[in-house]
Amino acid sequence: MSAVLFGSISTIADTSELQRQSFNKAFASHGLNWQWDRDDYLEMLGQNGGRDRIAQYAKERGETVDADAVHKTKSEIFQRDLASSDARPRAEVVQTIRDAKTTGYKVGLVTTTSRQNISALLDALNPDLTSDVFDVIVDATDVEEPKPSGAAYEFALAQLGENAAGCIAIEDNVGGVQAARAAGLTCVAFPNENTAKHDFGAAQRRVEQVRFEELESLIPSR
Repeated sequence: MSAVLFGSISTIADTSELQRQSFNKAFASHGLNWQWDRDDYLEMLGQNGGRDRIAQYAKERGETVDADAVHKTKSEIFQRDLASSDARPRAEVVQTIRDAKTTGYKVGLVTTTSRQNISALLDALNPDLTSDVFDVIVDATDVEEPKPSGAAYEFALAQLGENAAGCIAIEDNVGGVQAARAAGLTCVAFPNENTAKHDFGAAQRRVEQVRFEELESLIPSR
């Protein structure tokens, strides 16, 4: 068998702008005079991990903040706002998953975000997309090293009993592509609205929507 591995929650539904807005609301909640506009945020997305973005931003401004606490508040706001949003799966994602499963592929969601964020997303997308379509779901608690380390993908492959050569990853950010390639996976870049201008040269292909037939054609061992 083989597997199609979605690499972040924003490869499933584009939550990038909602994430940015959640950061700004968290800053206000903690009394921080910070405001990340889209240009600021686009530059920061080259670095994986919201907590690390907060810490780095504070360091650059010469301020001391509790990055863990701010990020916790941001996650709570994101999960709350996601529940009341009109989030929908991205173009062709549901059909791609159906086609993959029908063809005998396994399907995974391989992230280093929290399990709570994943659950909030899938709750928001229900009934269009639910957790039972995934043969493996990887979150931040499953590995010690976040992306761009390949650890999350290596963990997923071990759980699935699959070899990297027969699988393909779908990623929406540069760090995710690096993680997929580090694990030996073929990788397709599927940018979200805030990573559309990033350099995805390390991916085998860049697409504006995913289609199973195209994904399958890129796997060398098939």
